[in-house]
Order: sequence, then structure tokens, then C-alpha cells
Amino acid sequence: MEKLVAKIKQAKSILLSTHRECDGDGLGAQLALYHALKKDGKRVRVMNVDDVPPKYHFLNHSSFLEVYQRPHKPLQPHDLALIFDTNDERQLGILYVELKKYSKEILFVDHHPILLEGPSPSAGSYIDTSAASTGEIVYDIIKKLGIEMDENIAQALYTSVAFDTQVFRYIRSSPKSHIIASELLNFNIKSEDIHRRLFSTHTAGKIAFLSKALGQIEYHLDGRIAVLKIRDQDLTDHGLTLDETRDMIDMIMNIESLETAVIFREDSPNTFKVSLRSKGQIEVLSVAELLGGGGHRWAAGATYNGEFTKLKDITLDALKKKLKKKNGST
Repeated sequence: MEKLVAKIKQAKSILLSTHRECDGDGLGAQLALYHALKKDGKRVRVMNVDDVPPKYHFLNHSSFLEVYQRPHKPLQPHDLALIFDTNDERQLGILYVELKKYSKEILFVDHHPILLEGPSPSAGSYIDTSAASTGEIVYDIIKKLGIEMDENIAQALYTSVAFDTQVFRYIRSSPKSHIIASELLNFNIKSEDIHRRLFSTHTAGKIAFLSKALGQIEYHLDGRIAVLKIRDQDLTDHGLTLDETRDMIDMIMNIESLETAVIFREDSPNTFKVSLRSKGQIEVLSVAELLGGGGHRWAAGATYNGEFTKLKDITLDALKKKLKKKNGST
């Protein structure tokens, strides 16, 4: 942490980014440090791989956040690039290739385990797997930089912490998320409104989609594994964005008999976003890595290019082996 903070202090120009299909954790952490560094007089640029989902528009980022896949000002040489909420360069696609051309140094700030199979984060990156969110790490960075909190920083940090802990359901048996939140709530932020925007804003189209999709769940091994495939056409028919499927796997995991679940989201022909969840008995990170992805031990994902039948067979076979091993059968 001290070395990372020293590099931030030394840098005069900094670019901040996060993984594709950004979520509340990566985006909130990124925007919090942006507001802090601007107060400190740094030249800061914020650039993401793709559009920010509508539910995060309350963070008021439109005046400064650039999207690489749309027209933007050409990249200029800068001292430091910081990438939040991932340590896998593949999660930035072509943007990472461009960053390597223009950045003196690229560092990752993250709380996911480093991949056993796949690219490793650059030397000097800060990875803290004990943190419940990337926002917790950025909170510490801002404190060590000696920058005072304000409403913009507090709102972004609270969004990060609330999102990745699912409003403090998953805090890694640590009081830190609550301690940070208690400080942030001293500023003029509306926590109930943030909770609603993150988790309780569903369109009529999404409810109609859910009623159809949840009836198509497949169950395996006596109801301990749930599998759902979502087609790109289903989203188009109901007027939904990709981000609006993000919480579906968490809904499925409320089924009492389940130990693990997987959603295959077809983003284009033979391209699938795979989401894996576990209730804490079956480790799913290695399954995601098998498919070229990563994440946490109990929540992981991957992007897979290939035939769906093969993808489903690989995933189910790996999950079944884990469940059978856990229950002592072969």
C-alpha cells in the first residue's frame, strides 16, 4: 500500500479504468479516487471499456468518463494507469493494448485472487483478497494520501462497498465495511436511494423476462445444481441490457436445496458469459479458470467462445465432480 500511494503521489498524470461491463464496485472505486485526485490537483482521466449501465447514472460521471469503444480524445502519454476490480488484463480487451503504449506504468488495484491459469498482474499492483470490496482498498488509499472526504467521494465509495457486499450481507467476517459506511454516512448521501438503485429497480420488461427465464431452470444432482441459459434474443425481446441479467444468479441461489448455480448468457453466436455461484461449500473459481475466467472462490465467471453443448458439458462435469467429492462419492 505504501509503495502504491507513493507512486500515486509522484504521478502528475493518471488514467483510471475498470473491467468491461463495469459494476458498482469497480466503478464506485474508480470514481471515488477520481474525485479525490482532482481535489489533489492531479491531471486525471477516466476511461472504461464500454458504457456505464443506466442504474449507475446517479453517480454523475457523464461529464468526464470516456468510453473507449466510442469516439474519444486520443490517448496521451501519462505517468500511471490504475485498473480497478480486476487483476486480469483480458478484462480490458483492446483498451489494455492501448494503455501499454501510453502508460509509463500500469497497476491493478483489486480484491480477487490472482489467477492460477492466465495473465498475472503487473509488479507493484495491490491485491488484497481479504477486502470485501475494491472500495475498501480505495478508501485506504484516499486516507493515506491525506485527502479529505467529501460528498462525491463518499457517494462513490458507499456505492462500491454496498454493491459488492450486497448491502453488507457478505463482509468477509470483518467489521471494516460497516466502519467505512458509518463514516461515509456523515456526508450528504442517501443510502436508501443508493440501495434501491443498485438492487431494487426493475422494469416491467425485466419482470416479464424473469417469469419466463426462471421457469426454464434445469436441476442436476437432486436439485443441488441449477443451470439456466439466457439467449441474446430473449434480452432483445424484453428490451433489456446485459447488466440487467447480473442479479439473476443471486435470485436463483435463494433456492433452498441449491449448493451451486451457473448461468450461461449468450451475448452473440457461440459467445457466452458464464456466471458461477456457490453457497460456500463448493469452490467455483477453478471452474471459471477452466473456462478462461476468474473471480472469487464462491463467485466467479468467464467469457467462453465455442459451442454451447461443449461449454455446458465442461461446466457441469466440473461442478458434479466437486459435489460428489464433497459428499464422499466417486
